[in-house]
Amino acid sequence: QVQLVESGGGLVQAGGSLRLSCAASGRTFSTYRMGWFRQAPGKEREFVAAIRWSGGVTYYADSVKGRFTISKENAKITVYLQMNSLKPEDTAVYYCATSPGGTYYYSRTYDSWGQGTQVTVSS
Repeated sequence: QVQLVESGGGLVQAGGSLRLSCAASGRTFSTYRMGWFRQAPGKEREFVAAIRWSGGVTYYADSVKGRFTISKENAKITVYLQMNSLKPEDTAVYYCATSPGGTYYYSRTYDSWGQGTQVTVSS
């Protein structure tokens, strides 16, 4: 199993920025991809961004493209999500997850999840 710990959430005004971190430990050798998902109250969990551990290919949801950047630091087995130009509709609990493969935007292809970190954007 892989253990994931997210950090960096908080309250920010619209137009502001936050950087989320996700540190992985445990059986990380089988990780093909790491991703960020989010879930707002009353809504389903949705894909935000993902990155391949080898090669660093990145994927983004259309709603965050150009505003969010996913990156990784191999030595620390950590993934980051830099969020700029935040909007009130970005308010959600953000989850980090690892995947051994499969379609990058399907949450069911991710098998380890963090506890989530709250991001609140005020208007």
